[in-house]
Amino acid sequence: MNNNYIFDYINENEFNKLDNSLKKYNMLAYKKLHLEYYPLLKEGKFLGKIISTNQDNNTVTYELKLPTDITFEKVHGDISIHYLVYKDKKVIMLDKITPEKILREGHQSELVTYKGVMVSKQNSEKDIFKINLLNMIQK
Repeated sequence: MNNNYIFDYINENEFNKLDNSLKKYNMLAYKKLHLEYYPLLKEGKFLGKIISTNQDNNTVTYELKLPTDITFEKVHGDISIHYLVYKDKKVIMLDKITPEKILREGHQSELVTYKGVMVSKQNSEKDIFKINLLNMIQK
């Protein structure tokens, strides 16, 4: 009998949009998630930090930080996947990938990069300022 957990989605369409954007703009995080973390999760080795537990539903909510470039992290925030585990049903519900705003924007239209970091069309001046500031601090 197969003892692995199965994946399901809270909102599959939205999750796949964020996942495709992650693949396009941050291949390091995408590869680590799909080639290393997903197989471990299916085996029942839950990664990340526990956000909450629900005794009534027998669920545990996790947040798993994905590896990314330090500059991207400081401009847009950590890339994390949020998921719920139903231990009695052997189901992992994939919830979302954060930062949602920039990933959703990257899915809707082509984003430009500045010094290797994707820049939001809505906040381009702010993002470019942050990138330049971080580069000045590093020198």
